[in-house]
Amino acid sequence: MNNRLLQFSYKYGALIFIGLVILFFSLRNEYFFTYSNLVDILRSISILTFVAIGVTISLTVDGFDLSVGSTVSLTTVATATMMIWYELPLAVVLVVPLLIGAVVGLLNAFLIVKVRIPDLLATLAVMYIVSGIHKTYTKGYSIYNNMQFQDGTKAPGVMNPDFLWIGQGKLFGVPFPVILMILAVIGAHVFLKYTRFGRQTTMTGGNEEAARLSGVRVRRVRAWAYVASGVFAAIGGILYTARVGSGQIDAGAPMLMDAVAAVFVGYSVFGAGRPNIIGTFVGAVLTGILINGLTMLHVQYYTTDIIKGAVLVLALTVTFVHLSRRRA
Repeated sequence: MNNRLLQFSYKYGALIFIGLVILFFSLRNEYFFTYSNLVDILRSISILTFVAIGVTISLTVDGFDLSVGSTVSLTTVATATMMIWYELPLAVVLVVPLLIGAVVGLLNAFLIVKVRIPDLLATLAVMYIVSGIHKTYTKGYSIYNNMQFQDGTKAPGVMNPDFLWIGQGKLFGVPFPVILMILAVIGAHVFLKYTRFGRQTTMTGGNEEAARLSGVRVRRVRAWAYVASGVFAAIGGILYTARVGSGQIDAGAPMLMDAVAAVFVGYSVFGAGRPNIIGTFVGAVLTGILINGLTMLHVQYYTTDIIKGAVLVLALTVTFVHLSRRRA
């Protein structure tokens, strides 16, 4: 009986917990379980979900990308400066940040795959490098419409209204970032689960030596995973800039830990026990619900980290207790 209960809690515990959290907040605040608030929750996690998908892909190959937060910050200020400082076309504004994210991913891949530096150490070093680059590039200033330079002159440009629509607009009554997020979750899930290259990615993370003996080009697969992680972080940076209408330095700093939390909460969804896109999305939803609900209850913002940490401990406990029993 105990084993069946543990198995049930392992597979469905995260979803049941989300349901209980929604019920709790709904009973405490009549405005929580409304369409507008639920949509706001999804919109609030759209950027986090893109970053978390990148982390999930890096973990799928048994790696770990710590540089995603810095990549968000760099692409955020790069996107803003291209419009406000240089008045570049929208196509350039959208493509260049993606290339920046890919370059960061390639740098990670080079250090990890070619130089053979451990993932955590390599991406930690890249995190500091990228963080320093974006602060040096902006001289520590946030980027906003017609900002004034140190010499007294003003930047010639403003944020493109079409660009701002990406982060603030709606399509068929649904916020556009939410639509992008759902498409990204579905696309990444289908790619990793049902395509040949996606399955090779999972095989590489499960047992690299066995994957190599099976003919998988594991070095190329691991390199691809880090490039994908950088690109997803860059998309998060683009969406952040479009939402707030400016380029904020260190915008991605808090996103790393939230993304990691979402990914590891996802381990317990449907008994996966490993990185998976659907679980990551559920983890991001849980994070959004907690922050939104606690804010509506006027809980001090600095206590939310305690609650998020406790939820993460609970999810990991259920996951790894079950895994240890299964191995035994």
